[in-house]
Amino acid sequence: MLKGKKILIAGAGISGVGAARLLGEAGFDAAIYDGNEQLDTAAIKAQMPEGMNLCFELGNFQERIADQYDMLILSPGISIHKPVAETFYKQGKPVWGEIELAYYFSKGKIAAITGTNGKTTTTALTGSILKAYYDSVFVVGNIGIPFTSVALETKEESVIAAEISSFQLETTVDFKPEVSAVLNLTPDHLDRHGTMEVYGDTKLSISKKQTKDDVILLNYDDPLTREMADRTTATPVMFSRKTMLEQGVILKDHTFIIRDGEKEIPVCTTEETKLLGGHNHENILAAIGITYYMGVPVEYIRKAVMEFEAVEHRIEYVDTIDGVDYYNDSKGTNPDAAIKGIQAMVKPTILLGGGYDKKASYDEWIDSFDGKVKYLILMGATAKAIGETAIHHGFENIIYVDTFEEAMETAREKAVPGDAVLLSPACASWGMFQNYEVRGKVFKEIVRSFKG
Repeated sequence: MLKGKKILIAGAGISGVGAARLLGEAGFDAAIYDGNEQLDTAAIKAQMPEGMNLCFELGNFQERIADQYDMLILSPGISIHKPVAETFYKQGKPVWGEIELAYYFSKGKIAAITGTNGKTTTTALTGSILKAYYDSVFVVGNIGIPFTSVALETKEESVIAAEISSFQLETTVDFKPEVSAVLNLTPDHLDRHGTMEVYGDTKLSISKKQTKDDVILLNYDDPLTREMADRTTATPVMFSRKTMLEQGVILKDHTFIIRDGEKEIPVCTTEETKLLGGHNHENILAAIGITYYMGVPVEYIRKAVMEFEAVEHRIEYVDTIDGVDYYNDSKGTNPDAAIKGIQAMVKPTILLGGGYDKKASYDEWIDSFDGKVKYLILMGATAKAIGETAIHHGFENIIYVDTFEEAMETAREKAVPGDAVLLSPACASWGMFQNYEVRGKVFKEIVRSFKG
């Protein structure tokens, strides 16, 4: 497929550079397109394998650029509706994303996980379970390790747990996991996808090349994912923490249970795990189902689930200072995820929110405060919209700040012994931070500085 092709990569960020490096290591040349005319091309070339011929196309995109290339590798941060992608589509040329490129070069079996919330925790837990049983395991994708960076290291006996975003799914072509999962679906990234219907269809496309010999795990408790069972080409298996399904993975009397045919197999209890909250119980149900259908014996699943600890930046306890608990939920990048953060709090809470505007609705988030939130400290592009929504719902203890540091100092001033301070912004970090990980790390650094 790639042999003899002139390949253009759109985007010179982590994904684009990773794609170029993979192509170079596999013996291919490529070019990178980026709108930044001041791009440090020498620094990027220095990251490439010796002997690779890497060219650059910089500045505003012109259709004549596409005329010179046979296919496009599109970074997930660039929409398929941007001129560079639309031109290749119009010319009938292949457009791949980093996941498709990595899949082309990889070997082994894949468990692919998507959904609005819980992807990182579920993927990390899935990876831990797989590592308990298999020798060659890779945990990749949106979780922080690009699939392209390890594709050539995989072997026929490898198993891969991949967290995959809707942005990455836009550009899959032949990508075919043995087991896939759609965890849930709530409004997110509508500034990019436009409608919930398009967003949902993009998520379901994780299974578009699967057959009845493959499995897709779907959340029965979410009506939008439940109905995907009628549209997928894979064999659907449901998981639920609220309904006693006859088949699937369920939570019954605080015990995680696999119901497979005539078999009812208990795994472990909620008390035996280290993950708190109903949302995490859903993540555990999904990971149990994914790994069971990836061939892991139940005794290995049980041990790994019981030993697994919470993912960084997801309702992560940081410290208690002057009687105040600090929690880092920087991964609460949309209202539904942030609702989970509020629900996990058991003390009066000073909440830090706001950030990049993804055109989300904040009504349900404000309603979830349920008397727990003492003050809402707002920052970023969404501050005004969130504040107006809060007032509309009768919540008026709002403080607006200009910087993250000011938000932290204000929270410290307002908190009294017995309170909690929660960073759960309901928004992406872009515009203030490179990503939610950086935002979470800065939160933790400032908290620790309060100790002196």
